[in-house]
Amino acid sequence: MSNQIRANSILPANREEIELHTADGVTLVGELARPLDREPVATIVCLHPLPTHGGMMDSHIYRKAAWRLPALAGVAVLRFNTRGTSSVRGTSGGSFSGAVDEKFDVAAAIEYAEFADLPNIWLVGWSFGTDLTLMYGLEPSVSGAILLSPPLRFSKPEHLDAWAEAGKPITAIVPEFDDYLRPAEAKERFAAIPQCEVVPVEGGKHLWVGDAETILDEIVRRVAPDVPTPLPRTWDGPIETGDAGAYADRTVASFSDKPVPQPE
Repeated sequence: MSNQIRANSILPANREEIELHTADGVTLVGELARPLDREPVATIVCLHPLPTHGGMMDSHIYRKAAWRLPALAGVAVLRFNTRGTSSVRGTSGGSFSGAVDEKFDVAAAIEYAEFADLPNIWLVGWSFGTDLTLMYGLEPSVSGAILLSPPLRFSKPEHLDAWAEAGKPITAIVPEFDDYLRPAEAKERFAAIPQCEVVPVEGGKHLWVGDAETILDEIVRRVAPDVPTPLPRTWDGPIETGDAGAYADRTVASFSDKPVPQPE
C-alpha cells in the first residue's frame, strides 16, 4: 500500500549525528543522512539561512531534503548549524560572525564530506547560506552550487567573478515574490557568471512555504540528473513521522520582524 509523503514524513535512511571541527577551534553540530541500501550518487552540503532570523539546519527545505532525498534519489544530505546556531540537534559553538568567521564553518563541512568519501559534492545555500556559498564554497572538491533565494547581501562582485572563472555549474532558484532579489534583477546580477542558470519560481516567496517539492525536484535535477523527476509523492515502504511541534517556534517566519544584519 502506498503512503502519501507529507510534510513531516521521514523515509528510511542511515542517519548519523556528526560534529564538525573548524580550523579556528569551534565545534559545530550536524547530521549526515545517507541512502539505506546503496552508495549515494551525489551529496548536498546544506548552508542554512540567517541564524538571527531563525535559520538553522532544520529549516524546512533542508529538513525535508534529509528526510526524503536519501530514499527517493540516492542523495546524501549533510546539514549542520553554523557557529552560534541552535536547533533540535543542539547548539554549535562560537557566535554569529556576519559571514566572516563562517568561512571556517563552510570549510569544515566540505572537509568532512571529503574525508567521508562522499561523492559528487554540491553546495546548496539558502538566503544567508547562498552568500556563504558564493564567498567560501569554491573548493576543488565541490562540483557545483545551487542557490535558494539569493539576496546577494554579503557576497561581492569579486566572488561572482571567481565562480565565473572557475566555470563550475551554478543555479540560482529565485522566487517570484522574493523579499530581497526577484527574478528580473537576479538575471541582471548573475549575468556576471555566464554559466549561472537563473530559475524563477512562479508564486514563490523567500521562505518557500508550500514549494518544498518544487525545490527538491530542482535540486535533484542538477545533482543527480539520472534520477527521474518529479520525485515520487508516495512511498511503498515504512514511513516515520517527524515532530512538527519541535520546529514551531524556530521557523524563519517567526523572526521576520527583526532587522537584518548588514555586512561590515
